[in-house]
Amino acid sequence: MGEPATREQPFQPSLAISRAEFIGLAAALMALNAMAIDIMLPALQQIGGALNVADENSRQFIITAYLLGLGAAQLFYGPITDRFGRRAPLLIGTVIYIITSLAAVFAPSFSTLLILRVLQGVGAASTRVIVVSAIRDVFGGRRMAEVMSMVMMVFMVVPVMAPTLGQAAMFVGNWRAIFLLMAGVAFFICIWAFLRLPETLAPEMRRSLRFNTIIEGFRFVLTNRTALCYTLAATAVFGGLFGFINSAQQIYVDIYGLGAWFPLLFAIGAGLMALSSFTNSRFVGRFGMRRLSHGALVGFVLVNGVWLLLTFIGPIPFPLFFLLFSLSMFQFGWVGPNFNSIAMEPLGHVAGTAAAVLGFVTTLGGGLLGAIIGQAFDGTLMPLAGGYFILGVIALVLVLLGERGRLFQQVSPAV
Repeated sequence: MGEPATREQPFQPSLAISRAEFIGLAAALMALNAMAIDIMLPALQQIGGALNVADENSRQFIITAYLLGLGAAQLFYGPITDRFGRRAPLLIGTVIYIITSLAAVFAPSFSTLLILRVLQGVGAASTRVIVVSAIRDVFGGRRMAEVMSMVMMVFMVVPVMAPTLGQAAMFVGNWRAIFLLMAGVAFFICIWAFLRLPETLAPEMRRSLRFNTIIEGFRFVLTNRTALCYTLAATAVFGGLFGFINSAQQIYVDIYGLGAWFPLLFAIGAGLMALSSFTNSRFVGRFGMRRLSHGALVGFVLVNGVWLLLTFIGPIPFPLFFLLFSLSMFQFGWVGPNFNSIAMEPLGHVAGTAAAVLGFVTTLGGGLLGAIIGQAFDGTLMPLAGGYFILGVIALVLVLLGERGRLFQQVSPAV
């Protein structure tokens, strides 16, 4: 399960799009996922009331249903995009996202809304797989990590604005107006991609859609020690993040009574992740993906260990909670994009399938872990703090397995 030698892959000069526009479009497509999750947070209480959902924890299924569709469908898009290229599957998936968003406006019941949220995630899965695949098509090594960090930085601007946008939409209409807003934004991004996004998969790199070829692609991913361990480690860390997203409204509103401040406080946490992703893009070329992400993961475990210990002592004052939480979010911005890049680096020859497997495991696995944390919410911070700490330790163990017990090593000058 060794890694092939890493080589830098320059941005293809034949592409009829600038590097800056490529990054902007990739970030906009990825942002559809963040918007579909975070824009719903201010509306959970109103949706529960309108659709007769009495249990507050059950309202979290609006988030979980979307993540299930988003995660599961990526296994389908991976082989498809390796066979037919990146553009067509992306555009089809975005159209599915638009149609299901519009249909959700008329959802008569909570169960119907959940089904539409699953289908909305199925459409959005194309953006997750294809953006990562396209980045791997045209970049390699640390340059890939730099671009992923820039995409993540722009991508993280959406959670800064999304809860406020959701609240504004409810002021104009009600929770159904949020789905109209999502459909409108997705429509404009779809047109942008249709007009400007080039095909990044070279014809000679296209793979057969035969069953044996698909299985071979999955074998490449699942038998590479580095790819597998970093994918599972990213899943654990994302599980903690999804746990917070599920519980965020209840923490800020129910525990600390900060309902009016919820969008702003949520935006600050997302802004810290965006800032972290930006600093990662500046530092990764100098220090390497492993040094930055390993250091951040160790810090993540230590901070959340302190947070968990404090929850056993008694209620945590809001300023202290927010400090510890902010430190965790900043370190997440150094872990997420680097882990994704390290996992993808040895798999450029099956980038679509690799992105699909990575996305499937991290999204579905992280979503389920996050749902467990969210459903464990008991009016205290202990389930979230415990989830962050335990999942951080699991991620650290997986990284040690992937690196054969050594952290901070520089495998090659490019990584």
